[in-house]
Amino acid sequence: MAWALTFAPASAESGPRHGIAMHGEPALPENFDHLPYANPDAPKGGRLTVAFQGTFDSLNPFNLKAGSTAQGLNTNVFQTLMTRSLDEPFTLYGLIAQTIETDATREHVTFHLDPGARFSDGSPIRAEDVRFTFELLKTKGRPQQRAAYGMVRSVETPDELTVRYDLTGSGDREMPLTLALMPVLSKAHTDADRFADTSLEIPLGSGPYVVAAVRPGESLILKRNPDYWARDLPIHRGLFNFDEIRIEYFRDAASLYEAFKGGIVDYREETSPTRWLTSYDFPAMASGRMTRTQEPLGVPKGMVGFTFNTRRPLFSDVRLREALGLMFDFEWIDAKLYGGLYRRTKSFFDESELASAGRPASARERELLAPFPGAVRADIMDGSWHPNVSDGSGRDRAPARKALALLKAAGYVISDGALVNRATGRPVAFEIMVVDRNQERLALNYADSLQRIGVAASVRLVDEVQYQRRRQKFDFDMMIGTWLASASPGNEQRSRWGSASANQEASFNLAGVASPAVDAMIAAMLAAESHEDFVAAVRTYDRLLLSGFYIVPLFHAPDQWFAYSTDLARPQRSAQFAAPLFGATLDTWWRKQP
Repeated sequence: MAWALTFAPASAESGPRHGIAMHGEPALPENFDHLPYANPDAPKGGRLTVAFQGTFDSLNPFNLKAGSTAQGLNTNVFQTLMTRSLDEPFTLYGLIAQTIETDATREHVTFHLDPGARFSDGSPIRAEDVRFTFELLKTKGRPQQRAAYGMVRSVETPDELTVRYDLTGSGDREMPLTLALMPVLSKAHTDADRFADTSLEIPLGSGPYVVAAVRPGESLILKRNPDYWARDLPIHRGLFNFDEIRIEYFRDAASLYEAFKGGIVDYREETSPTRWLTSYDFPAMASGRMTRTQEPLGVPKGMVGFTFNTRRPLFSDVRLREALGLMFDFEWIDAKLYGGLYRRTKSFFDESELASAGRPASARERELLAPFPGAVRADIMDGSWHPNVSDGSGRDRAPARKALALLKAAGYVISDGALVNRATGRPVAFEIMVVDRNQERLALNYADSLQRIGVAASVRLVDEVQYQRRRQKFDFDMMIGTWLASASPGNEQRSRWGSASANQEASFNLAGVASPAVDAMIAAMLAAESHEDFVAAVRTYDRLLLSGFYIVPLFHAPDQWFAYSTDLARPQRSAQFAAPLFGATLDTWWRKQP
């Protein structure tokens, strides 16, 4: 479902404020009582058990190896200077930082810390902790943190409750919000020399929970901190209602499902349409001990797709990439494998006003693209392009004819049943790396379709640890990539598609895109002062990515499917821009009888 909002003009005030919005003004007044999607009267107590597939080998979510970190630590254990309202596209309200102060051009930002802010051991959070964290993450943090914090000209701590950043020259109006979302680590309890290592040492945070027990790779237990410093703040009223959160890990999807079915796990987000359609008739559902439902996601639908690693010479030609994309038969796959529950994704911001699909480029978009003639294809510029649509029979020959025509123009021919490069004689062959059986089934189907035009695509299933290592080092030909979309894309796009991240280990630029036009659109969306300019920049960005055919777009569910124990309760409505709807540990939920 598309969404639209009315934005107030940006304030030019430079005094301390309780919140900050990327565009316009915060929706909640300074004296707000609670978040609109939280129940301030929710009872506290009881245990919640959730589960994830995979494993973990670290309790540090902030370094280069964060891909293998346990779930549930952010917000529960570690807190940021300010925190997001998920009822607004991108608005932050005070937490560790009680207020924020910035100028109209956002070239300076000052955070005033809450005097009562404490780490879980009772020690105060002070400006030196914030500065220490900033400098640590700038040098040893994740690639996107290093890139963003590297744009800061200087940081000052004039007193123990004030942190001031000079952002002059960054040209990034999102930077104050990026810094506001920085976690705060204890200078006294963080080993800076070993920060880059994986570690299962119990971390010290400032959140509502502490890590009570760890079974490496298997489970994590969080217990409420009775002395949590921010328990009465409006921004957290009605949140974090369980006394204990148990997070279990399962090696495969089948065992995770059986654990939920047997009542070991309280909540499950379902991602398999086949299971959703056929496997929720077990006794606990029939007796009413468990229930299931689905709700629409208000955020733009992101992109999931087979990703070409363009660092490989084979995939350097956009015509080859487009041709291979034509062979994905969504209509047959959706009907035969997924019960017709999915929609084909046609934009990196699908089903929102940020999507370019179905819309001709505006005058502002054309102005943004003027320095990059030919960067966007004509059919993508006029909004008429969409992924190939087959007849659904599984035998449609039209996509193959289109693909072979493109490949012929790119210098490829069929020889003895194999597609080969005419100039080198080399066959088109590559590996698709997958991490689970669902991905494997999809990849095998795609590989069969590619074989029809002489392409030899092999499918390799690897374990989670190997998968993460190969992904981070870009050691793959093709893999299924996922890029979630928010209602306010910004700085994170540098790590996804910016040139600087193309060869930056562990970035999310899986395709290896290095395009001056893409870089310029990221800069334009970060510099946009009005909502209209922002939308134009994002749509233009979307058109550029689509024109590169870096991805074979897959599909998305219009709703989130989930099932849960009827011992749990939740607010009457969900946050408008939450994805997933309830977070990793159901922050707004509670147990009916603690």
